[in-house]
Amino acid sequence: MSFLVPLLLSSALSFGSPVNYPISLSGNFGEPRPNHFHGGIDVRTGQVEGKPIFSVADGYVSRITVGLDGFGNAVYIRHPGGITTVYCHLKKFVPQLVAMVRKWQYQNQTCFADLRLRPTDFPVAKGQFIAVSGNTGASKAPHLHLEFHSTKTWDFIDPLDYLKDFVTDTTKPIAHSFMAYPVEGEGLFCGSQRKQSYGFTSTDLTREFTAWGKVGFGIWANDYMEGSYGILGVHRTTLKIDGVTVFESVVDSIPDHCNRMVNSWGDYDHYCRTHLWYMKSFADPGNTLPMLHAGTADRGIVTFDEERDYHLAYTVSDVFGNSRRYTFTVKGRRQSIPKARRRSVMNMLWHDRINSFQRPGLMLLVAKGLLPDDVELSPGVKVKPSALSDEWSFYGKSYPLFDWAKISLRLKHKVKYPDKLYIVSHYGVDRNMGGTFNDGWVTGRMRELGASYEIAYDDTPPVLSSFSVSAGRLRVLAYDKQSGLRSLKGYVDGRFVLFEYMEKAGVYVCNLKDAPVVKTGKVHSVKLVAVDERGNYSELHETFKY
Repeated sequence: MSFLVPLLLSSALSFGSPVNYPISLSGNFGEPRPNHFHGGIDVRTGQVEGKPIFSVADGYVSRITVGLDGFGNAVYIRHPGGITTVYCHLKKFVPQLVAMVRKWQYQNQTCFADLRLRPTDFPVAKGQFIAVSGNTGASKAPHLHLEFHSTKTWDFIDPLDYLKDFVTDTTKPIAHSFMAYPVEGEGLFCGSQRKQSYGFTSTDLTREFTAWGKVGFGIWANDYMEGSYGILGVHRTTLKIDGVTVFESVVDSIPDHCNRMVNSWGDYDHYCRTHLWYMKSFADPGNTLPMLHAGTADRGIVTFDEERDYHLAYTVSDVFGNSRRYTFTVKGRRQSIPKARRRSVMNMLWHDRINSFQRPGLMLLVAKGLLPDDVELSPGVKVKPSALSDEWSFYGKSYPLFDWAKISLRLKHKVKYPDKLYIVSHYGVDRNMGGTFNDGWVTGRMRELGASYEIAYDDTPPVLSSFSVSAGRLRVLAYDKQSGLRSLKGYVDGRFVLFEYMEKAGVYVCNLKDAPVVKTGKVHSVKLVAVDERGNYSELHETFKY
């Protein structure tokens, strides 16, 4: 596996703590979340911002980002031996890095930054102060999100493989219940073809279960840690039957391109209804997560074909070796299995081939490898005679793809500016799926079969409002409710000044003391220009005394 090389190469490198106090975690590596695994560890900062953050090892700052990937302010440090660490949701960088970022932002005239550095630009030693903790980006509370990556492949690696010495954990994981998944048309569990869950009222269940044919299993379990009130993910899960391992998962490395496969390993449909993750002890046909290991030829699916007792045992373990074992018995009982429901071949998408799904006015192209399993669509169309296209839907509930598919819709009415066309998805909130116009069709992208899609047209400028001046700061509200805001630029007395996006407040702010504005006590002019994703723009002209 790809993560072995960096693990071995970096073994001689000395690692330290990213903070100067005992580490307590509110989130651990590989926790299942909708559409992604938790790619690092969340280190508590006492519910406050401003705690010093240190490099965990020798290396150099290779990248700094602002406002990207939900990370807020983030520092990337490349270390010898093939490891890169990422420190996220920071409040502020050290002054030298702040100066580098500011220079880049002014050169590129944008508040969002992606600055790449050379090895000689900013070398760091283990324990060197690099930033202070914060709550920027998609963070919901102050903390440090820390990731470890293979520099070569960018695979996610468990930071606790390197930082165990700074974390105390003697608490065993706990399994709450298991789920049985009879294979449609091929298996029964307790006389039913439906999936069923059963609580672990003890570590050794005495209730008798019955099964016949093919059945998969899953488990709802969490890890816990002293000094931490969070519910954490389980590092290792093993399912054995009569002492033989039929499935094992080890959450130690996650390839970046496999991130959305969490929806396949976990019971995504159950999570959508309950917000509880049952992780399957079998792999869907299209799930290629390398950390899932099936001990049977049938991807971990168990075949009950003898009338006898089958002894099942689950073991859940954390990265420190704390573990707990749960057992139950399933009696093989011969019984008739109803045939599987016949599916419509015309509405099928197949996980192991390229799919081209077409209807009048619609073309959907789903590449091989984007589906966890074969899926039967339930296509629907809402005819809209006066709209730019009809509105298409494909599935009755959420069904996320592993990556982007291509969708094309035929334009029903001519428009003045075809470059302002795009495809919008409706699912909770409307989202711009992009769009290019060619020969009567608009083509965009999609990765949620549960959403509905139609062509939209945006020739409306973004909104600029609520301009104010207070305590040496200029504030403005900028947004676009259709295709979305692409950029905001500000100019004071004709010269570019940086307006930073305050994500939590939803406003843009210019701190005049950090801007190239001379304080004269006189009136200054400000011009703000907002541009949306379809090229529409609006300007706001104001004056202020400074």
